[in-house]
Amino acid sequence: MSAFEYPGGRIIPAPPNLLDRMVRAVEKVRDRLNRSTAALERAGVPYAVVGGNAVASWVARVDEAAVRNTQDVDILINRADLERAKAAMASAGFLFRHVKGIDMFLDGPGAKARDAVHILYAAEKVRDTDLASSPGIDQAEATDSFRVVKLDSLVRMKLTSFRDKDRTHLRDMIEVGLIDESWLPGLPEPLAERLRVLLEDPEG
Repeated sequence: MSAFEYPGGRIIPAPPNLLDRMVRAVEKVRDRLNRSTAALERAGVPYAVVGGNAVASWVARVDEAAVRNTQDVDILINRADLERAKAAMASAGFLFRHVKGIDMFLDGPGAKARDAVHILYAAEKVRDTDLASSPGIDQAEATDSFRVVKLDSLVRMKLTSFRDKDRTHLRDMIEVGLIDESWLPGLPEPLAERLRVLLEDPEG
């Protein structure tokens, strides 16, 4: 078994079947996404996939080789539908938890927060300091797999949050041509300035 030794003597061995572990990690996220959206569909709970999986679904329309794997499953719902969503998700084996100000559905007993479906609420700010609220639940479109937030709303969400991973997602969409300078006039200035900076210096 090979291992890597960091400065300071810490050794991290490579486990057997490392490639299989890598593949399983991706498949678990895909399974979590499919089970959760299917449960909401069956219960008639309006929703939209947002976050990294939404970005991946849009990027895949242009260039599947540019799709970035994500560990997150983020779903937008109306707050008024939370109790219905709890019942729907429980039928698929998910457990509702409120952790550090975040509503989520853990993927079974003993699951970690990273093994969860994270909930955002339509037409509400994720953080009080955000420049804009999340889109309404009507800002979604159906695919053959799930309902996904529309591109315009997804871009605005990413520009609003603008964490490092959001900037990475925006760069992915810029790289495949989903976003360009033509977007700037349609955005409110604080968001337009953030996009302008990325367009002018994608690597910065």
